[in-house]
Parts: sequence; structure tokens; C-alpha cells
Amino acid sequence: MKKTFTFIVFAALISFKASAQNDGGISSLFKGNPGDVNKLINAYTTPLFKGFGNGLNGGWTNTAKTQKFLRFAVRLSATVSMVPDAERNYDVNALGLTNIKATNSSLSIAPTFAGSKDLSTGITVSDPSAPNDPLRQYKTTLPKGVKEFIPAPQLQLTIGLIKNTDVTLRIIPTTQITADVGSVGMTGIGFKHNIAQDFGTASHLIPFDLSIAVGYTRLSYTKPLSVQPDAGNGGTNGSQDYSNQTLQGDFRGWDAQVIISKKLLFFTPFASVGYLSSTTDVGLKGNFPFVTGVNSLGKPIYTTFADPISITGSATGVSGPRADVGFQMSLFLLKIYASYSFAQYQSANVGVGLGF
Repeated sequence: MKKTFTFIVFAALISFKASAQNDGGISSLFKGNPGDVNKLINAYTTPLFKGFGNGLNGGWTNTAKTQKFLRFAVRLSATVSMVPDAERNYDVNALGLTNIKATNSSLSIAPTFAGSKDLSTGITVSDPSAPNDPLRQYKTTLPKGVKEFIPAPQLQLTIGLIKNTDVTLRIIPTTQITADVGSVGMTGIGFKHNIAQDFGTASHLIPFDLSIAVGYTRLSYTKPLSVQPDAGNGGTNGSQDYSNQTLQGDFRGWDAQVIISKKLLFFTPFASVGYLSSTTDVGLKGNFPFVTGVNSLGKPIYTTFADPISITGSATGVSGPRADVGFQMSLFLLKIYASYSFAQYQSANVGVGLGF
């Protein structure tokens, strides 16, 4: 089970590795002062963080029925969030950048992380001391899209309590996936109560299970980066030790649902409505080189800044109503789950589990 979970986490976070290489990844965004770069990184990565945070809210349950007292179930699943079309691109010239503009003003649309892998947008970085000098301009391209489907893992244990209530725990000790992909840890807790069983003898007349549920998940992530100045640059001011670069992320999500389900032999369809919210706090730690000038040969001049970037706030989170439909299939101890969620970021969840 742990190896399978590691594989899912690897699939969810390998995108950071794909976008953090020097050849057109995150380092392609470090072409300006820290303020400009912060805007570019936010514009490029927001769908990634929104999708990941949205996915953390998935996979809590596929039935309104609660576990019997001290019975338990182990569940492994993955949620894939789908980035809407409106968030697959951004306009470089609309970001309010200081020394950066699209090389061709009519071609200023660039892909976000979830955008096209074929769209390449050129930008021109001007030296702030001579912004109109064509000899002191540096031309480069922004990173292309990586993937429009953002996966997030769930591994959880559900235990039945008294009075038709159960508790679900998500606890993954901080684990290094690989040296390149980084380390991940998860904690979470959820509660579900079957209110259909609260009507005494009348509960036997209700032909379905009806529950209310809440859940909270937090996932922490640390990944080493390697953002270096371009070869043949015009010089670097400050430290040139970039061995301490890391990306550190903290993703939190909670949701509340009302769930209705009906068991039909081994098959239990369900539907739910509720509300979800997720927040993201991501920062770049260590020394990072920024293009802060351009010499008369058109070569970029770098300046090193420590702990330069913070990506947080409502723009990187998802909040709003959600509705889910899906099923649980029970084959003796084996459980198979699947569901689809309608929200700002629509998502699909599949999983397997063992119930006792």
C-alpha cells in the first residue's frame, strides 16, 4: 500500500521536476526583478496549486453509511482536478511588469502550467537604467504548459464510533519520494454522521442513508531546485552559491457535505452537495539569481536574492459549492470507489480499499 501511495505522490509532484529544469522551466521566469518574477510565477503556477489544493478535498467517502462500532476501512485513492479553459493562459502585458514585456505586443498570451505545450511566448527584458536602448535588451521565452490534469493522493483509515458516526484519519509521515522530486507529508481528519439513523424506529422506514460529513487535509511538500544563471551572462552580483534552493509548499483544504446513498446488494450509488475551500502557501527558499540588468551586448546581468518568492492568498485557492456523484462497490473485503465532482475545478476520484 505504501509503495502504491508513493507512486501516486510521485505522479502528482513529478510536474515540479518537469517545470524546474533550466531548459524552459521555472528558471525561464527569473528574467526580471523579484517583483516582476513574483507576478510571473504566480500567473504560471496558480492553476497547479489550485488543482492540487482542490484534489486534497476529494476522496473522503463514497457512501452515506457509516462504519459500525470499531469496524475500520483502509482506502487509497487519487483525485485528478481539471483546470478550466479560462485558467490555461495569461496575458503578459496585463500583469503590470516593470521591465518585461511581450516581444511581440500582439502575441502576449502565454500558457500557464496547465496550458498548451506548443505555445511559446517571447519576452523582452530591458535594463532599468536604459529602458529604451535596443542594445540593452535581453530576449527569451516563457515556459510552456506541462499538464492540464492535476493529481492529488489520498491514503486514509476510517474507524466506526458510537451513534452512527465514524472518523477518518489521513496521516502520512514526511517521506522523501526521490532526491529530485522531494519530500511530502500529510495529515487530515474527517467526521461523518448518519442522521437517517437518528429518527428512532422511524429510521427503518427511510429507504436510504443520509449523512453529514466534514473533512480537513494538510499536505506539506519540499523539493530541491536548481535555478542557475544562463551561460555566457553579463555577470552576477551577490552570492553565487545556489546549492540551498528549495521549493516549500503548504496545502490545506476542508469541505463539508450532505450525502445520500442507497445500498443495492454489492453496489452503492451516492450523491452529495456541499462546500469546499483550499489555500496554498508556497515559497522559494535559498539564493536565486534574477535578471536585474542588461549590458550593451544584450547579455543579462544577474543579482542574487535570498528567499525571494512567496505564493499565497485567495488567488491560489479554490472555494465554493460542490456536488458529487459516484459509487462504492463491495466485493467481500475489497472496496472499489469512483466519483465525479462538480465545482470551480471539476475532478474525478478513483480508489480501492479494504473494509473490515
